[in-house]
Amino acid sequence: QVQLVESGGGLVQAGGSLRLSCAASGSFFSINDMAWYRQALGKQRDFVAIITSSGTTNYADAVKGRFTISRDNAKNTVYLQMNSLKPEDTAVYYCKTDIRATRWDFNVGYWGEGTQVTVSS
Repeated sequence: QVQLVESGGGLVQAGGSLRLSCAASGSFFSINDMAWYRQALGKQRDFVAIITSSGTTNYADAVKGRFTISRDNAKNTVYLQMNSLKPEDTAVYYCKTDIRATRWDFNVGYWGEGTQVTVSS
C-alpha cells in the first residue's frame, strides 16, 4: 500500500513562487516516473511535468521556462518549483508516481490527494 503526501500549496500573488513536494511512503520495490498534473475548477486534469528515474524531464508548454521538476530518490520525493506564477496556474496540483510494489510487478500509477495553488492577480 502506497501513500503520496503533498505539501507546499497555498495562496500567492502573480509573479510569486511556490515549491510543491510529494513524498511517497509505504512498502514498494521501486519508483519509476514521477509527474505533476493540475486541475482547475470545472476543467479537466492536465499534464504539467514529468521526471524519469534517470532524471529526464518534460514540461507542458504552458509552464516551460517557469516550472522545474526535480526528485530526491533517497527521500522518495518529487518537487515542483513554480516561478513567475500566473492566475491561470490556479488549480489543484496532483502528483503521480509509477511504482512497482515488488520485483515481479508491473509499474502502477498512484495519485496524491492534491494540493491547492491559488494565484491572485
